[in-house]
Amino acid sequence: MLAISFTFPAGRYHATPWDRHVNEGAVAWPPEPWRFLRALISTWHHKIKYSEKHQESALRALIDSLAVELPQYTLPAASHSHTRHYMPQWKAGSTSLVFDAFVAVSRNEHLYITWPNLDLPNDQARLLENLLEVMSYLGRAESWVKGRRVLESPAPNCIPGDQTLDQTTGEILGEIVTLFAPLPADEYLILREQFLSDKRTVKKLSSTLPETLLDAISVETSDLRKHGWSQPPAARKVHYVRPLDALRPKRVPRKDALPVFNTVRYLLVGKPLPRVEDSVRIGELLRQAVMSQAKRELGEDAIPPIISGHDLPPGNRHQHAFYLPWDANGDGRIDRLLLHVPAGMGLKERRILEKLHRIWSRNNGEWQLVLEDIGDVSIGGQLMQHSREWHSTTPYLHPWHVKKGLGIEAQILRECSERNLPEPIALERLEHIRVGKQTRRPVHFLRFRRKYGLNQPDRHGSFWRINFSEPVSGPLALGFGCHFGLGLFAPINN
Repeated sequence: MLAISFTFPAGRYHATPWDRHVNEGAVAWPPEPWRFLRALISTWHHKIKYSEKHQESALRALIDSLAVELPQYTLPAASHSHTRHYMPQWKAGSTSLVFDAFVAVSRNEHLYITWPNLDLPNDQARLLENLLEVMSYLGRAESWVKGRRVLESPAPNCIPGDQTLDQTTGEILGEIVTLFAPLPADEYLILREQFLSDKRTVKKLSSTLPETLLDAISVETSDLRKHGWSQPPAARKVHYVRPLDALRPKRVPRKDALPVFNTVRYLLVGKPLPRVEDSVRIGELLRQAVMSQAKRELGEDAIPPIISGHDLPPGNRHQHAFYLPWDANGDGRIDRLLLHVPAGMGLKERRILEKLHRIWSRNNGEWQLVLEDIGDVSIGGQLMQHSREWHSTTPYLHPWHVKKGLGIEAQILRECSERNLPEPIALERLEHIRVGKQTRRPVHFLRFRRKYGLNQPDRHGSFWRINFSEPVSGPLALGFGCHFGLGLFAPINN
């Protein structure tokens, strides 16, 4: 057996497949056998050739040996990512948008390439070890690598073949990806003879069909395209079965993270993103999605009260879940969702929330959720800061009927007292607030929950500025519907 280990010090791997345009954003993953052999050859020419340690004949023999068998891979956790930037063109002031796609992988995770039935002679093994020791990149020059030969490797999770179903259990094993691999040396010679037997093509193709597999793999890609090759003549397309989640983001918990946490932050993805004015509807959809996942995970009768808000103990004082939509960039559209449980959550709730991937309704559309972080209030951004002054971002709806001695100001004071918040020293009613670039009054916001039969003392809403006697920690949400995005306040940092 021959096994090689690679790590990626830059945390990324760049490699555009042969038959794809760079702006398609595709990445060849795992690293193709063809690309790996070309990297070995390039390393030999740049760093070994003039050292007098190894002759070209040893490299030729090594390449021939590696081309006989298709390797297997043990892929690390990775995700498909990209950057976008504008490249200057020849015309002055002209630019072109370029997508630079890559595979993001942990700097400490190992990629293993294994040839189960290959035993290299000593001279070839030494040459391979020397090449790996000085190899600096694989794929594009940005794909820094550290490679070494290893004696053992973990079980492969990406193998040659096209069988995606387990014939015994019917379980899906993975997805099929197409990679380029070198032809074995004898097959390449047969192919070469077939092309060069036609006198009409000898002159045109002979420069791209050298006598040895080593030289054929070394032919520049630009020369192959210039002579009309749709793929390298010394290469073959092969199918591999790759795990379905090979390029899906996976959140790795911090080693110092405690089992108990109280805040989860999601990125909301979709077009168009919902308006801040529809916060209560989005908050309800988030709770609906969490409840559905909890039902699937735990059963309908085992949903934690801190998640559902039902069957809470006396004196709960709003210690159960707040489902808070938030416009993090201030453009008037909701782009983050915060789930905050003051009482804290454990591993059971974590399993539920990590599997949440979307919110949707038949009438209001669908948005994808990307889990950004799990932890304490420090991950909540602006909403979780400390401040003495707070202002409305959504309408405050007073939770009790207004009567003598219990006006709106008195109800705010009562709520703060019941939640053990410092006493407000100043309350200022605001006629309007800014949402994105627009001025908004309470009437512009959705102010009703969809739950039938709710007692709603306030149907109009109001905006407020609250000044406390001492700093208060967020999130701060008061009044009717405060667990779904109504009555949400943001800190004012002077």
